[in-house]
Amino acid sequence: MAEQEKDVPMRANRLKRAMFRSLIGVLVLLTFPLAGLAQDSQQLLNETVRVQTRIDTDSATSQLRISQLSEETTELLAQFRLTTQQLDRTRVYNEYLADVVTEQEQDKLTITDQLENFDIVEQGIVPLMLTMIDVLDQFVSLDLPFQLRERTIRVRRLSTNMNAADISVSEKYRQIMDAYLIEVDFGRTIEAYIDTLEIAGVDTQVDVLRIGRILLAYQTPDRAQIGFFNPQIRVWEPLPDEYGAAIDEGLRIAKRQAVSNLLRLPITAAEDLR
Repeated sequence: MAEQEKDVPMRANRLKRAMFRSLIGVLVLLTFPLAGLAQDSQQLLNETVRVQTRIDTDSATSQLRISQLSEETTELLAQFRLTTQQLDRTRVYNEYLADVVTEQEQDKLTITDQLENFDIVEQGIVPLMLTMIDVLDQFVSLDLPFQLRERTIRVRRLSTNMNAADISVSEKYRQIMDAYLIEVDFGRTIEAYIDTLEIAGVDTQVDVLRIGRILLAYQTPDRAQIGFFNPQIRVWEPLPDEYGAAIDEGLRIAKRQAVSNLLRLPITAAEDLR
């Protein structure tokens, strides 16, 4: 019994030592897997960082490429719009040219017809022009004798130009119409000019006043003599002194030395001409 009591502590110590060794073994067994797991986790983390870095790099590259493609798309769109506008302008311009060409073709046909009928037209207009010159010559000779030399030379020049081969028919016609227009203007204007008239058998320099075609009067430079052209008998006649002031003022008005005003002048009434 006493021996058994002595073995109990010894067995307990052996058991404690066995349990301690077992615990150390377990700790050793547990330590090695945890170390391996930590190493694998570090490798996984490093790989993850590398993958994320590569993804970020690829993403930045992709974004740069997208930006470049966006800019290229914008430029291409602007070029497309510009080309479309130019195409529209070109189409409108071509339509305009087509209309112009059509109009020119019509004008060409018209000119061709005119050229074909030119001889006929010229044969008809030349006699008319000659008649117009003769009528104008007669009109000047029967009209009040103002600026007579100038007007006569103008009519003679028209007659001379009709025989000129270097002047076209259209130019001859234009000159005749200009002469008619000048004569028309004489009927609605007032003027003063210097002329030489035969007064009492003596050539005398006078100031001539013309008011349209209703009055042609004169005044000597010393204002001593005044007169007018009587269209009824077609001679120059003296006037009473009472018309002197009116004629003098009329001359100043024609010379723009005085403003327009009512004048008491010797006008032949229409019934006197019958």
